Amino acid sequence: MTGSDAQHGPGRRSHPSLDRVIIAIDGPAGTGKSSVAREVASALGLEFLDTGAMYRAAAALALDRSIRLDQGEAIADVVRQADLRFDWTADPPTLYVFGEPMVDRLRDPDVSGAVSPVSQLPEVRAVLVEKQRRIGEVHPRLVSEGRDQGSVVFFDADVKFYLDASVTIRAERRVEQLRAMGRRADFEEVEHEIRDRDERDTTRRIGPLVCPKDAVVVMTDELSQAEVVERLCEIVRDRVPASRLNEPVGVGDGG
Repeated sequence: MTGSDAQHGPGRRSHPSLDRVIIAIDGPAGTGKSSVAREVASALGLEFLDTGAMYRAAAALALDRSIRLDQGEAIADVVRQADLRFDWTADPPTLYVFGEPMVDRLRDPDVSGAVSPVSQLPEVRAVLVEKQRRIGEVHPRLVSEGRDQGSVVFFDADVKFYLDASVTIRAERRVEQLRAMGRRADFEEVEHEIRDRDERDTTRRIGPLVCPKDAVVVMTDELSQAEVVERLCEIVRDRVPASRLNEPVGVGDGG
């Protein structure tokens, strides 16, 4: 299946008879947003949008085409040409770039190092925010995670969450993740990188990381991933009628 087919062809899973349901999950690096969002989406019968993968793809495109990381318009242009699309039949949805799946490249160390400066570029953010909103129109039943989902992209989301944790806890989690991947990880270095990332994310001019005033704040320091997922699902079920969620059989209070 091509990236285009995955977005608009047989792979598209539309829900014309069901109401729009958008759940936005934001928060700083290291709070486990992607894993939590994916599990929440699965539990509630919604689709999962990994916006971080889109920014990583933009960084990978810049690196692979030797575009300087401060050339916002040039990177935005190649992102437009790349026609980023997801294969929604995969779990999690696979991101396609120029019609080819991009999975492993997104987690390469050079991409991880480039994604923060690339995500600061207004031209790149404008392109990806528009793309994410279009995805929300085609797939209006989403759990979308990132840093500006509830504040910018889906400011009218049904439920907004802001996941947070102390820098120390987030650094510990990141070190464990890197070591599990077989990569060297120094705690102090990782902690420093997270503090720097927080500073860049919260002070950038376009789409800064903020906690939406109507978001539910969940501190995850003392919670396992399963406990975070359970808490978010409970809140969504309390705020969104079961008839709109149309949860998979065996999920939720109804069994």
